[in-house]
Parts: sequence; structure tokens; C-alpha cells
Amino acid sequence: MSDSTKQYTKERFEQITIDRDQAEVIEKPSLSFWQDAWFRIRKNKAAIVSLFILVFIIFMAFAGPFMVEHDPDEVNVTHANLPPKVPGFEKLGILDGEGKLGSKVVNLYEVKKIDEYYWFGTDSLGRDLFSRLWKGTQISLLIAFVAAVIDVFIGVIYGGISGYYGGRVDDIMQRIVEVLIGIPSLVIVILMIMIMEAGIISIILAIALTGWIGMSRIVRGQVLQYKNQEFVLASRTLGASNSRIIKKHLLPNIMSIVIINMMFTIPTAIFFEAFLSFIGMGLQSPAASLGTLINDGYKFIEYQPHMLFFPAFILSILMIAFNLIGDGLRDALDPKMKD
Repeated sequence: MSDSTKQYTKERFEQITIDRDQAEVIEKPSLSFWQDAWFRIRKNKAAIVSLFILVFIIFMAFAGPFMVEHDPDEVNVTHANLPPKVPGFEKLGILDGEGKLGSKVVNLYEVKKIDEYYWFGTDSLGRDLFSRLWKGTQISLLIAFVAAVIDVFIGVIYGGISGYYGGRVDDIMQRIVEVLIGIPSLVIVILMIMIMEAGIISIILAIALTGWIGMSRIVRGQVLQYKNQEFVLASRTLGASNSRIIKKHLLPNIMSIVIINMMFTIPTAIFFEAFLSFIGMGLQSPAASLGTLINDGYKFIEYQPHMLFFPAFILSILMIAFNLIGDGLRDALDPKMKD
């Protein structure tokens, strides 16, 4: 026996008995679909950071107007066009209220003998931009969320019926969609706003009028994919009604794709509202939204750039955050993306 085989003696081995009761024990914890998705999305640092940023912006949209003593709609012409001034920062040489007066850089608060603080400055009518920014963010988010919910509600029902029943019902419903999708959305929205009085309701209806089409096509494709699967055929064979099959089998399986597309629909609606208000076809001043604030700031970009910077920055952050969260949800809810 060679030296290499001498080390493998009988005494060095331990016999293991097989317990049949433990043969099929699952060592890893059993996770539901949504638990597994949560564990996976936590690995996406960009999505998690975006989620915290989004929660902070939503919180500030509702709490921000009450954090200062200035009413967002209060006009005070003597305080017009003031630069930002924040307590504590003025000693650091930033956000200290200095701005141009003619060709000189002076402290406008001292020149006008103003003891108050305006964290984001004021506009041309002396309104506080801090409270107006968060009030406008609140309005923009409200419009976007309501429009997105309407898009999802109509799109899921329309696409689900079209895909599930198929045949002539599907043909007729899809011809209607093809007619609507052939008309530019911007034309329909502009016509709707011209017919109705400009306001929150008209913008929501204008955005929702054609926004549901994309959702309906996605839902239809998913329903067509799942309705002939074995679990649906087995349920139908056992006598389940159409409503039960849709509620218990189809909707849970397409819910992930619905949530993902809703997360991409919201920033689209936010941008659409900002665009309409910016060109003067959405909300009108003195109403505040991100679009109206950007429009007001654009007029004074040469002399008061802060008026444009703050609403444009919040709009950009919202767009990026929603898209990164949507990307994270897509990766987490897609079974093909599992490790």
C-alpha cells in the first residue's frame, strides 16, 4: 500500500445513516412571489435610493407648504424677486440673500429692510417660492397619480376583455384601438383642453383619454398568453366561471406587468402636465404646478435663475426616480431575471 492510500483508512470515515423523513425537507425558507420580489429589489441600490427620494419628495409636497409662514398664493410686491436666504447658511456665504441690483451685487434683504427668510426666494409678485414649489409638486403628483390610475383601470378592463374573449369581440375592440392610436395623442389632448376649461380635471381627462391604450395592448398580450395555459384549462374543465378565472388566475399573473407599466406611466403624466402648463395650455397662474413654475422661471432666467432651477430640478428628480424604480420592479418581478 502506497503512502497516499494509507491515509484513507477505515477509521477515518464516519458512516451516515439516511433518515427518510428528512429526505424531502426544504432547507431554504419558502417565499411567496412578492416576498421573493422584495428580496430581489433590495439588491438594486439605485431603485432603493430612488424610492427613499420619492418618499421624501411626496412627504415634502404635503408638508412643505406648512413648514414656512408664507402662504403660497400671498402676493407682496415689496418682496418681489428676492434671492434665496436660509437661516444658518448666510454665515457661510451661500444662500445669504445677495443678488444683483443694477450692476452691483448687494444684499437685497438689507436694502429692502426685510427681516423675513425666503428659503427659495420669491417670484416677480413677491410670492414665496418654497411653499409654491411644494404646492406645485403636490398638484403635479395628484394629476399624474389620478391619470395613471384611470389609465390602469380602463386599460386592464379593456385589454382583459379583448384578450380573454377573443374572436369577433377582439377584432372589433382592436380596430377601435388602432383608430385611436393612429391619431397623435398631443392633438387629442389639445382639442380636449380647448373644448373644456383649463384646470386639473381637464388635464387629467386629456391625459387619460389616450393613455390607457398602451396598457390595454400589454394586458391583452398577457391574457392571450395565459388563457390557454394548463392551470386555466383545468379550472375551466372543473366548471369555474369566466369571472372566477379572470379574478383568481389571470389577474394575479398579470398584476406584476401592470404595476411595472404604471410606474412608467406616472412620470410620463408628470412630464405631460408640465409640458402643457409650460406652453400655456394646462394650469394657469396663479395656480401652482411644476409646469407653471417652470414657465414663470423661464421668463426671468437671465436675472433670477433660481426661479427656474428649483422646479426644473424637482421635475428631473421625479422623472429619474420613477424610471429607476420601474426598472427595479421590472427586474424583480420578472422570473427570468432570477439569480
